[in-house]
Amino acid sequence: MSEHPDAPAGDQVMIVGPDGTPVGTVRVPGGEGSPREDAPDREGLSGAVEEPAKVMRIGTMIKQLLEEVRATELDDASRRRLKEIHAASLRELEAALSPELREELARIIAPFDDRTPSDGELRIAQAQLVGWLEGLFHGIQTALMAQQMAARMQLEQMRRGLPAGSGGGSAQAGAESAGGGTTGQYL
Repeated sequence: MSEHPDAPAGDQVMIVGPDGTPVGTVRVPGGEGSPREDAPDREGLSGAVEEPAKVMRIGTMIKQLLEEVRATELDDASRRRLKEIHAASLRELEAALSPELREELARIIAPFDDRTPSDGELRIAQAQLVGWLEGLFHGIQTALMAQQMAARMQLEQMRRGLPAGSGGGSAQAGAESAGGGTTGQYL
């Protein structure tokens, strides 16, 4: 019996990274269900980041800023400017994310107060934001891989369900079983 009694029936697929370590799991609906059953999951995946290119650009910019902040001493004016950039980046990210991710971002990353932040505060805030974005990107990649594997499994199930002689590889087996043996390739 399943750990989650309300979980949909189906196979569970483990996603394994290039180094062989498990990355995550995904539940693949059973063969009985209609293709529409998993449509909300796909819709949620595509809706999680409404503007992926924008999120990638902001993430790259923030990562570059973090590297610059680590490499230089900041004066008061540059700390104020970096604080403004950080706030503007958060606003732009919020506009590109789903409501659930927006809430998560707001819970995890607190805005600066009215005073000018120190170098350390800026470094921590930038590193925290970069870390959150990298986690988001890894999550999206994992979900896409899982979705691709689920589609492959569904295609494989569909292929197994085809009658003999109607698929590419099973046509030859159908001819052999009819008693004719293999006669060669057809052009």
